[in-house]
Amino acid sequence: MNDDTEPTPQRTSAHWILAGLITLFGVVVFVVVVRQGRIDSAVLFVVLPVLLAAALALAPQRTAHGRVFAITTVALLVAAVALHEGAICVVLAAPLVYGVAHGTTALIRALREANRPYVVVAVPLLLLPGLEGSGIAPRMAPEQTVEVTRVVGLPVDQVAQRLAAGPRPTDVRSVPLRLLGVPTPGQVTGDGLDVGDRWMFGYHGSAHGPGGHLLAEVASAAPGQVGFDFVEDSSITARWFTWRHAELSWRAVDPGHTEIRVQVDYTRGLDPSWYFGPIQQVLLGAGVGHLLDMLTLE
Repeated sequence: MNDDTEPTPQRTSAHWILAGLITLFGVVVFVVVVRQGRIDSAVLFVVLPVLLAAALALAPQRTAHGRVFAITTVALLVAAVALHEGAICVVLAAPLVYGVAHGTTALIRALREANRPYVVVAVPLLLLPGLEGSGIAPRMAPEQTVEVTRVVGLPVDQVAQRLAAGPRPTDVRSVPLRLLGVPTPGQVTGDGLDVGDRWMFGYHGSAHGPGGHLLAEVASAAPGQVGFDFVEDSSITARWFTWRHAELSWRAVDPGHTEIRVQVDYTRGLDPSWYFGPIQQVLLGAGVGHLLDMLTLE
């Protein structure tokens, strides 16, 4: 029977049981989070997702894609509640999960309508691209590099002086970082461009979890170029990627302008690479841009 002619489904006891289980799970998590003194994040990361999941559980869907959407959304919302501080990962992964769920549903329906049900054995092949990093399949190119270049209206000697003064906390201008609430340094200490000098980036605790800090040390220095190694990283961002090395260089474009280039090598923490690789590339690029903003070069 075609989806468009399916009768409107009725709410059953199964819907109420599922909604009740979701609500009970939410109450338990809410109490735990409140006892930890995080009432604000409990409302945002527990109450809201639980209410949405329970509402979807009580809303019978007429079409196959509607049912898949509801089931997938409930699963994502419950995962967001369970992960709590890792909810941002659920947000980033949601398009991939929806794509796989609806793509598989469409393929199964097409095969069924073509009266070739035996071809459904090929459906598990759709899951192969998502096995990367699971232990079953190897990781693909987890080491990545991001580079950001900016030309500022300052002579090269002034740029060198400001770089030597080190970064300072500043407001986030990047739209992607602001929309996702990506943690950014709230406390920065250290200065200098000589070998052994250190810059410390501190992260305040937030709804995403405890803060921590990132410690960068000047490993090499030459005229117009400085290399940093990361000697300690307890920051909240360590769950998503690992900093490996950074190169900061600058050169005069003309007497009144200087080109600044930052190249950062990092290890991606999320898989599969074909999905999270580009996403992390964009977010890390925005993060490096924020570092340039903290260097007060404009």
